[in-house]
Amino acid sequence: MIDTNVSRRTFLKTGGALGALAVAGGGAVAADSLFGSGVADAVAAPEEKVTWGHCAINCPGRCALKMHVKDDEIAWVDTHTSPDATFDTPQARACLRGRTYRRWANSPDRISYPMKRVEGTKRGEGKYERISWDEAIDLAASKLKEVIEKHGNEAVYVPYATGVSATTSRPFNRFLNLVGGYLNFYNSYSTAQISCITPYMYGSKNNGGSSLSSGEDAKLILCFGSSPTETRQGGLTTHYDWVHMRERTGAKIYMIEPRFNDSNFGHSEEWLPINPGTDAALVAALGHELIKNGQTDEEFLHTYCVGYDEETMPEAYQGKNMSYKDYIMGTGYDKVEKTPEWAAPITGIPAERIRALADEIATTKPVYVVQGWGPQRRSNGEWTAWAIMALPCLIGQVGLPGTSNGTREARNSPSLSSLPAGTNPVKASIPCFLFTDAIDHGPEMTAKNAGVKNADALKTGIKYMINYAGNCLTNQHSDINKAHEILADESKCEFILGIDTVMCDSMNYSDVVLPDLFRFENDSQIATGSDWGYIITGTPATSPKFERKSAYEMAAMLADKFGVKDQFTEGKTEQEWIRELYDKSREKDAKLPPYEEMQEMGVYTREYPHIVSMQKFREDPAANALTTPSGKIEIFSEKLLKDTEGWELQDGDTLKGMDTLPPLPVYIPEWEGVETTTEEHPLVLSGFHYRGRIHSSWGFIPELKEVNPMEAWINPADAEPRGIKHGDTVHVTNDRGTIELYAKVTPRVVPGTVAVSQGAWWDGDVHAGKDGVDKGGSINTLTTQRPSPLSKGNPQHTNICEVKKA
Repeated sequence: MIDTNVSRRTFLKTGGALGALAVAGGGAVAADSLFGSGVADAVAAPEEKVTWGHCAINCPGRCALKMHVKDDEIAWVDTHTSPDATFDTPQARACLRGRTYRRWANSPDRISYPMKRVEGTKRGEGKYERISWDEAIDLAASKLKEVIEKHGNEAVYVPYATGVSATTSRPFNRFLNLVGGYLNFYNSYSTAQISCITPYMYGSKNNGGSSLSSGEDAKLILCFGSSPTETRQGGLTTHYDWVHMRERTGAKIYMIEPRFNDSNFGHSEEWLPINPGTDAALVAALGHELIKNGQTDEEFLHTYCVGYDEETMPEAYQGKNMSYKDYIMGTGYDKVEKTPEWAAPITGIPAERIRALADEIATTKPVYVVQGWGPQRRSNGEWTAWAIMALPCLIGQVGLPGTSNGTREARNSPSLSSLPAGTNPVKASIPCFLFTDAIDHGPEMTAKNAGVKNADALKTGIKYMINYAGNCLTNQHSDINKAHEILADESKCEFILGIDTVMCDSMNYSDVVLPDLFRFENDSQIATGSDWGYIITGTPATSPKFERKSAYEMAAMLADKFGVKDQFTEGKTEQEWIRELYDKSREKDAKLPPYEEMQEMGVYTREYPHIVSMQKFREDPAANALTTPSGKIEIFSEKLLKDTEGWELQDGDTLKGMDTLPPLPVYIPEWEGVETTTEEHPLVLSGFHYRGRIHSSWGFIPELKEVNPMEAWINPADAEPRGIKHGDTVHVTNDRGTIELYAKVTPRVVPGTVAVSQGAWWDGDVHAGKDGVDKGGSINTLTTQRPSPLSKGNPQHTNICEVKKA
């Protein structure tokens, strides 16, 4: 029996068979450096081979990995480098995380054999025993057949997961579609709010922002809640574009967010600290000054926009004071004039500073407005994102060189075909963030109260899950203690099949565990990019160790049990699929070289021209109408009102006195935010992305944890009265639980706010619930699982808390 909640290193000392074998296979070329380069002098150096691979985690870098292999073991990890590199010949270089893959691949936490949960133990306890592949597949297939026969295919679910990306990375979806389908999901944990609201304003096509390189032509850059150098460190994507633009532009750069992040370093002129979740209030106050001083671009607003003022309102809504201008000037919904004095106590930005910024915005051209995904991942995130998009429209800075449309920056990439999933016979779909609700009370979820799509309500709850390369069952889901209670109850979800490389916390809720291979242990191919697009083509670095298999092999084994293996594989191996899919891509893109040449070069790069968002629409709005109902930019959305008619709302979902969701980019106070703190929980808690991890990936690597310790950022003004000093161990607590971590006492976070990086591995007592202490410091022990009102998305940054010395 293997207890996965026991320290792996402690377990190895006890002589546990699985761990010992894993180390025996993975430690042959162990070295002392972080990257694992070098071999002990006493060992004769074997011949080295070099293979290309790529990172497959949920980072757009998808960085190139050059694996140096000796004796069928990864000796060290290099990346895309060249002695001829210059500032203008970029390379898809991996960050520190990617270069530690050898430690992940050879970790004692690595899963090496199929396992099943020990009889008599509960999910979450992490107690497993080794079984054969035949038994594992038989169990998984028989339970799937049983659930489908008893509850129907709508009871089967593949949770949102981001642990692996490549052209063949979703084989279980293909398999399930061949046996009747599964419950769909929509949205992502990262972008639900902005992805939902953008089509209401800009339509569903060609609605993205300008490339960051277009910012080189700007004179003023306003960046709301984004830190490209932290969130997207490697490769040729946003990090590279941000630094490249920053070094070339003559623009003044303002970073508007609650934390002085690392992207401020360089040429940023000013950090404009703002209270979390209040960006829409700042935009409203800026709009007030622009309108009052006659500095809005009335010609642009009247030509290209709907809903700015009475003149541009849809006919059915004229004469009702429902325009954005009415809202701003105090004649609209709430009858509150959005002056800088109104916004100052909400945002924490002095009124005079707001006035000065408004004047600078009005008198500087071009203005480039961009936002990250932090401001929208909140309870009011749809309206926050919408408000930031409205700002460049007020001054007509859309569709021109050096401008953007207020959304996130554009990215380019070569297009690669993916393994076809086929057609899903099940049409019902849920917001991915509500999967625990669908387990707990699925038939109570409707289109009106939970955003169910393509059905009025769910017919059944989720009874069977295939969790492939995902840590969103618990660790990356909100309110971990609540998720544990739901997942541990076998009367709700009857069977969970888990597939991964290591035993993350979510894997501890599996009934059967299958050992996965990394993409660099397979043939693989992936495309990504930004101003530079690129494709990485990899071959296996080593042979498969122990009894690990690829996900494609596993899905084919399940398909065989259902008699659909021939339809699943179509007679092709995974490598043959990759080759065929690439050849199809070449038919559409003649610039791509032959597959053999791609394998040889490893990394193929291509430069793309700058994107100026909505340039064609600006040049000729009639010929290039948007896909909104009006064909114009909709600052007021009649469609949103109609789409949400009759929805069941909770307190705090909308403005006071309204019984509908606002059809304008208004400011709505958060349920748990700067205006709703309590005596018991007087501080706002907000998350951020960390250099040491991408979400929870790499969250268990000891060396990365050592150089990136878990810390709660707290301002000296909040730390001093609590007797907290820098480096103290503290508890961050709210009604959902308690986490333990170090205090980082710093003026780099606004007073009244505690900032904790997301993705740390939960480390608590599954039996203690919210009364226990998570010593891993996972912020999701404390985050709310109540979804945002429109997209039903993840509001991870909307929380309140208290901090005390441990």
